[in-house]
Order: sequence, then structure tokens, then C-alpha cells
Amino acid sequence: MKEAMFYRSLPEGGIQCNLCNHRCKIKEGKRGICGVRENRDGKLYSRVYGKIIAEHIDPIEKKPLFHFLPGSRAFSIGTVGCNFHCKHCQNFHISQYPQEHRGEIIGQDRTPEQIVAAAKAAGCEAMAYTYNEPTIFYEFAYDTALLAQKEGIKNVFVSNGYMSSDAARHISPYLDAINIDLKAFNDRSYKEVCGARLKPVLKTIQLMKELNVWLEVTTLIIPGLNDGEQELRDIACFVKGVGSEVPWHVSQFYPAYKLMDRPRTPVATLRRAREIGMEEGLRYVYEGNVPGEGGENTQCYACGAVLVKRYGLTFIQNRLQDGKCPECGTRIDGVGM
Repeated sequence: MKEAMFYRSLPEGGIQCNLCNHRCKIKEGKRGICGVRENRDGKLYSRVYGKIIAEHIDPIEKKPLFHFLPGSRAFSIGTVGCNFHCKHCQNFHISQYPQEHRGEIIGQDRTPEQIVAAAKAAGCEAMAYTYNEPTIFYEFAYDTALLAQKEGIKNVFVSNGYMSSDAARHISPYLDAINIDLKAFNDRSYKEVCGARLKPVLKTIQLMKELNVWLEVTTLIIPGLNDGEQELRDIACFVKGVGSEVPWHVSQFYPAYKLMDRPRTPVATLRRAREIGMEEGLRYVYEGNVPGEGGENTQCYACGAVLVKRYGLTFIQNRLQDGKCPECGTRIDGVGM
């Protein structure tokens, strides 16, 4: 265990964790909503520091990040636990593990030095903190990110966006990119499906843009939950307000975990969501989880030329020249394009 960051003492041995926007008040011997941050003798400890449950080399496109070092590889790590309890979580076997196994914490012991050395040896250009919410293993992610930056390796979060502003500002000098899930655009859906609230997520998206961290946004479109045209338009308008250059990924839902009664998202719905995003002025809107439909390619927002070709998570071709469209010379937004 390692003493946690971002907490304050309360009367009678209690603690308030300020790492994320739940701001859990935790009694002695208890844990927060995430299931991995524990009050012991009036101090808050991370139970997952160095306890890595998933460790893989992924294409950066899997995060998904389409405008950040396209075609590169990311050394991806995660732990058990999460501060959301999404009914449709596709990684529930790790994110909800402590809650479903009486608080048990599992994982292979790793140090930041070992992780960065492995990433370097594999030739990965980025470290990705992913699979579960990286905020809940913040201390390990932070220590690893510092070492990675010294070795010239970029750092990427794949996040639900529920971190506190203090945590966001603290990690931002070492964070190069983030993909944030914007799961819906109404508070009711967030409460019922994820056990959280909408407003803090919106604030984190805006803050990451202000902190100059490369930002992409993903919305998993769930039939009957967040697939209404007005809600999709509201999301697109919000993203446009953050920046027209922010890529928006609209991804296909498939039944998972506790949300097995919903069908897969029709491709027509994804297509309409993409159209809505473009109508609202977004430069880049991508269809996810439907390989071969063409919605994965990067097109020039000025002339429409296909610039980066993909098939699913597979990077195929990059026609950009010094980050510009070879047809009309328009600069395409992103990092390492």
C-alpha cells in the first residue's frame, strides 16, 4: 500500500478523499466508492499501488485516439477498481472486481521503473493508463508518468472524466493526451447507469482543453438511453463549444454486464450521429466498433480528402505531409500527425 494523495482529515478519524468528484467521506477501516482507497488509522492509502491486473501493448487507435501519434503503439496498464459502476461496463471483471469479491485486491506487483522499462524495450511511444479509471490508481500512474516523460515516452489517460480539478491540474504537466467518455447528456442517465453526475465530467473536459492536454471525446451510443437526436446534438454542441478540433468518437454499444436487454447500436444511428456532429461544426467525427464502414478514416475538413485510413483499430495509411493535407494544404489538428 502507499499513502494516497488528495485527502483531508475529518473529526473522529474520518477522511475525505478529494481525488475525484465523489469526494467520499470514509470512516476508519472503510473504503471509498472506488473500492481501492482505504482509511487506516486516519490516513488514506491506495490498495492498488503497483498491483497491475492488465498489461498489454495496444495500438494507440484502441484508446481511441485518432489524432495522437497515429499508427503508434501504447504500453497499456490498469488495476482493479473504478469510481463508476456502469451497468454496461465492458471491463467489469476488473473494474468491479473489489465490489464483487468482498474487497479483494489482485494484480501482479510492478514498480514504475519496471513498467517504463518494459514500454521502452517494446518500442512504445506512449504509456496508456486504461482498462479501468486511471484516477483510482492515480499515485502509481503519476509516478510512472514522471519516469516515462524523462525517457521521452508520452502519457495518455483513458478516463471517465470524474477526477477533481486539483488532480487534473497536478497530472497535466506529465499528461500528453486524454480520451474522456461523455456517456450521456443528462444527469438522470449518469446517476442511473453509472452512479455519477454529468456536470463534473463536462468541467473536466473543459479543463483538460484549458490545460493544453490533447483531448478526444467518446460517446458509446446505447439504444433507448442516449441515442435521441436532440441528446446527440446537445453533445455535439458541447464538444464544439470546447473546440471544433476536438475529435468525437461515436461508438457502437453491444450488450454487456448488467445491460444485456439492449440491442447493438444500428450502424444507421452511428451514421446519423456522425452527420449531426458535422452539422454542428465538428471537424472530426468517427464511428467506432463498426470496422469497414468508412467512418474510421480521417478526412480533411476543408476539402474532404481521405488522409488517414483505418480498418477498425488497424492503422493502414497516413497521407499527411508535415501534418497537412496533401491536396489543399490545410493543417490537420493533433499531435504527431
